[in-house]
Amino acid sequence: MSPTQPLTLVIATRESRLALWQAEHVQALLRARGHTVSLLGMTTQGDQILDRSLSKVGGKGLFVKELEVALEEGRAHIAVHSLKDVPMELPEGFALACVMEREDPRDAFVSHRYASLDALPQGAVVGTSSLRRQVLLQALRPDLRIEPLRGNLDTRLRKLDEGQYDAIVLAAAGLKRLGLQERIRTEFATTDMLPAAGQGALGIEIRSDRQDLMDALAPLAHQDTWLTVTAERAVSRAMGGSCSMPLAAHGRLVQGTLHLDAAWGDPDARVPLVRASASAPVATLESADALGIAIAAQLRAGGARGVDPVAG
Repeated sequence: MSPTQPLTLVIATRESRLALWQAEHVQALLRARGHTVSLLGMTTQGDQILDRSLSKVGGKGLFVKELEVALEEGRAHIAVHSLKDVPMELPEGFALACVMEREDPRDAFVSHRYASLDALPQGAVVGTSSLRRQVLLQALRPDLRIEPLRGNLDTRLRKLDEGQYDAIVLAAAGLKRLGLQERIRTEFATTDMLPAAGQGALGIEIRSDRQDLMDALAPLAHQDTWLTVTAERAVSRAMGGSCSMPLAAHGRLVQGTLHLDAAWGDPDARVPLVRASASAPVATLESADALGIAIAAQLRAGGARGVDPVAG
């Protein structure tokens, strides 16, 4: 394939410090390949609504809708997302053009006074607005008080610093990307805190009719990460997953074999977690998708309640 022609591109991005880091990272990579790239900073509904959990106000799409409108209107050409914030089904006319190499997918335990989850006293207050983290924390420490924690990364850390929580749980990737790894007291083993589908990976969204952008972004893609997160996202999609579903899915690709684990819990009933695992040779997005669908079927067979994608 002949080299792509240099393009003049605008990246739509949220204006949080982490989102800007991610957009600037992609900007630098594209500039190094000869493209002219500028940023269009935007505030999304997800950034504005901070007094309610995402599961109650519209889910992950609140972080990407305004960016997609900018793509649709031609004000921007690409949008850079944390993949765990991207809905499992993109609107018609949009495509995920690139999945980049993954940063650390694990969850991080962040606290001033306590070195680990085990060190927390009985009844300690832990902040998270993720239903996935809530059910996994409840399984590990049913005595803890899990309290809502919304806002961008800096806001969440400030609330911890103000003493509103004994500890908070954040994605390790975001802390590391912003040079805040010293705030991490411990990183949870994935066997204890299974990550969200796509956690730690960046995805680049475009209009699906822009083959020139698809070609320009191809060198930034990391195939092993793309295969792995495709399987993870397939679990969530098959379960009807959204921010309102306490679902975890995490894969590891080792010498062509994808090992995929998933877990589902009920934050209200505090029933035991439903877990599922499987491995299969995976070399295409289709085979990765099939493994994710098989894992979702295992979860449902074990008692996990999904959402009928037809019924909504």
